[in-house]
Amino acid sequence: MADPYDALLRLAHGRAKAFLDSLPTRPVSPRVAFGDLLRELDGPVPDGPADPLEALDSLAARLEPGLVASPGPRYFGFVTGGSYPQALAADWLVSAWDQNCALYVMSPAMAALEVCTGRWIIELLGLPPDSSVGFVTGAHAANVTALAAARHEVLRRAQWDVEALGLQGAPQVTVIAGEEAHSSITAACRLIGLGSRTILRVATDSHGRMRPNALEWALTASPGPTIVCAQAGNVDTGACDPLTEIAELVHERGAWLHVDGAFGLWAALSPRRRHLVAGVEAADSWTTDAHKWLNVPYDSGIVVVRHPAAHRASMSQTAAYLIPGEGDQRDGSDWALEASRRARVVPVYVVLRTLGRAGIIEVVERCCELAKRMAERLQAAPGAQVLNDVVLNQVLVRFMNQSGENVTPAVIAAVQAGGACWCGGTQWAGEAAMRISVSNWRTSEADIDRSADAIAAAIHAFTT
Repeated sequence: MADPYDALLRLAHGRAKAFLDSLPTRPVSPRVAFGDLLRELDGPVPDGPADPLEALDSLAARLEPGLVASPGPRYFGFVTGGSYPQALAADWLVSAWDQNCALYVMSPAMAALEVCTGRWIIELLGLPPDSSVGFVTGAHAANVTALAAARHEVLRRAQWDVEALGLQGAPQVTVIAGEEAHSSITAACRLIGLGSRTILRVATDSHGRMRPNALEWALTASPGPTIVCAQAGNVDTGACDPLTEIAELVHERGAWLHVDGAFGLWAALSPRRRHLVAGVEAADSWTTDAHKWLNVPYDSGIVVVRHPAAHRASMSQTAAYLIPGEGDQRDGSDWALEASRRARVVPVYVVLRTLGRAGIIEVVERCCELAKRMAERLQAAPGAQVLNDVVLNQVLVRFMNQSGENVTPAVIAAVQAGGACWCGGTQWAGEAAMRISVSNWRTSEADIDRSADAIAAAIHAFTT
């Protein structure tokens, strides 16, 4: 009998390798419209079986024109890294091993790996050594997890068991966040029942940093259980909240401090940039995304909580058929939203093992320097205005024509259509702006220069 895996895995390898080999030169944007993709893929449900090789090859061929070259060196959208070769290879093993990380008995190997990798992350980031770590899908799920732990703890201190009794009749919990907090904070508050429009918004400065004096007023106006959400790395400007001052105010008040550090948290490793996140270790919970600066495949979020009891109480589940680990044996479902969960820790471990502290510092520093190079190149282009201090890997830029009109949306559309690079849009100070995020391990000075030239050409077309 023929090996059912051999030919299929060879085909997948060939298709994957061809895509990866094309990244340095292929257009970053997809080459087909959505309607064309639907026509290629849609149709009636098949009545009978198909040859697996033909089905896989046909699917890859039909999808390939619609793929975005986001793992490549000139994709600057959404603070997205690529995947190191070793991380991709590790992720293939994840699928082959097909381990469920919910319980120790389901995969002792993954339980041990999560413990070791969690310890490494805590040590690298300089966080409290007794903190708990959960491996989740991304920063959104990480923020949900962290704020669920925060909700548990602040209500426990108010003599309320939210896991048993819910929120009906509970003391009111106030969430305080900056005006420029990431949208996942809003979504997390909605998902855990605290509400999105009830968030008390704190004024920020021109770069999106929370103002401590405004926070002090907000804390005074919130006498009950309180959670403060600070930020390490604004998604538009890269700016970090003044965490030392914030932590002092929050702790004086007896509130919980959460730090959303999807990418900015890794500045803690950099000798040249760790001052940006000074005081981060004083928080109660932290979140980050490994598919950003650690450059592992999607999906890979990480949540760290100073108070393991609160973390576990908010996440764990019990049933007669669920066999809990004994002693120090780790059950992954105690620390994450999902029970059925793939072993996303494997690529994270491999990247940490192969890069080490020095390698992570190098990629952080290089991305930040490349962002500065991009800003300098664009600042020299007529009609371009760089709006932020480039402190990390984010460049925020606006384009004005000679009549003083904001032509940024048109420039963004032209750049995306051109395919040399991909940059996204945002709103800053009430007007359209382009955001450029440099997060990929592949990106070089040549990639920055080629992309800057493409953006400059688009600017010229709309500003002259």
